[in-house]
Amino acid sequence: MSIPSIVVAVKAVIVQDDQMLIIQRATDDAVHPGTWELVGGKLDFGETLEQALEREVFEETGLRVTVQQLLYATTFLTDPHRQVVLMTYLAHPIATTVTLSEEHSDARWATADEARQLLLQPILDDLDSHDVWTLLQPKPIH
Repeated sequence: MSIPSIVVAVKAVIVQDDQMLIIQRATDDAVHPGTWELVGGKLDFGETLEQALEREVFEETGLRVTVQQLLYATTFLTDPHRQVVLMTYLAHPIATTVTLSEEHSDARWATADEARQLLLQPILDDLDSHDVWTLLQPKPIH
C-alpha cells in the first residue's frame, strides 16, 4: 500500500498587457500530454513559494518574472494516495521572449477568449471562480 503524500505546487498567471502566458505540455508527457496549462511546478524543500515560482517559470519558459499577490489556493487528489496543494500567483514578466524547456512543446500569449478555448476545464473553473479574467481586461487610456 502506498503512503499518502502531499505535494505543494505553485502556478503563475503571467500577465502582459491584456494577455496571459499559457504553455502546452509535450506530447510524450506522462501527465496530460499535449494539454495547455499555466506555468509552474513543485516546491523544492527549503524554498519560499515565491522562490519556487520564480525558479519554475525560468526553468519552463526562460522568463524572469516579478511575483505579485496570491490569487487563489486549491487542493485536489491526483490519485487516492497523492494530494496536490496548489497556489496560483499573479506575476509580470521582466521580458516577454519565451524559451521553452523540453517539458513543453508550445507557448502563447493568449487573450482571455483564447485561453478559455485551450485550457483544461478544472483550470478554467479555478480562474472563473476567483475572477482571474479581470486581470486581462484592457486598461483604459487616460
